[in-house]
Amino acid sequence: MSDLQVVLITAPDAACAESLARALVDERLAACVNVVPGVRSYYRWEGAIQEDAELLLLAKTRADLVEALAARVKELHPYELPEVLGLVAPGGSPAYLDWIRTETET
Repeated sequence: MSDLQVVLITAPDAACAESLARALVDERLAACVNVVPGVRSYYRWEGAIQEDAELLLLAKTRADLVEALAARVKELHPYELPEVLGLVAPGGSPAYLDWIRTETET
C-alpha cells in the first residue's frame, strides 16, 4: 500500500477554504492543497436532501498524517461534520511523491 494519500475536504466559502489550506500546509499536515471552486454538493443531512455550493480542497499528504489532518480540519471547520476523505495515491511522479514526503516532515 502507498504511504501517500489525497484527502478530499469541502468548504462552504473561499475564506474558509483558504484558511484551511494555509493551516494544513503551514503545519506540515499537507505538502500542497489545491482549492477547486464551483463544486455543487448534494447530500442527505438530518433526513432531508441538501444542495450547497462549495469549494473542494485536495490535500496531498502522508497516510500516517491523515488522522491528525482530519482532527485539525474538525477544529477549524464551521461544519458539524466536515468532509475529510482520504484516498490512497498508488503512484505518480517519483520526484513529486518524494517532495510530498519531504514537505510533510517535521
